[in-house]
Amino acid sequence: MNHLIISFITADRPGIVKVLSDLLSTHKANWQKSSLHHMSGVFAGVVEIAVPPENSAALSKELAALADFKMQIEHVQSNDIAPETLLVLELTANDRAGIVQEISSTIHHHGGNLLKLVSKQESAPHSGHKLFKAKVTISADKHNIDTMIDALENLADDLMVDISR
Repeated sequence: MNHLIISFITADRPGIVKVLSDLLSTHKANWQKSSLHHMSGVFAGVVEIAVPPENSAALSKELAALADFKMQIEHVQSNDIAPETLLVLELTANDRAGIVQEISSTIHHHGGNLLKLVSKQESAPHSGHKLFKAKVTISADKHNIDTMIDALENLADDLMVDISR
């Protein structure tokens, strides 16, 4: 199987996922992983696809030709290597400019690899000020995890880190 990673953005409207999944089905492709989101009136996503080699070129051509989609298609090698240690962190702090940079730099400085970041901004209960909430998945050497978490917790007095291992 050939593997494709497609990323797209289009004006939000009903039926976007159906258009993509119908096209994949036509080419006997398998939708493997995805992250799809409605943001500020647009629909954006990243999808990993496995497709038979004989259908890969035609599928890529038809994806690129979809009307009203800004589409990027990458042909990649499947990578099924298991990371060292997977860690899921849920972070909450008062929202401020630069918070993602602080978090990503701290993870990187302690040898971690940020695999997934899902964040949102929401109003704090009672006060109504803006909170930054994120769920991050990282891989790291098990010997560096405790110092990495300590460093994250010390970024700010208001940063809370909940850990799932």
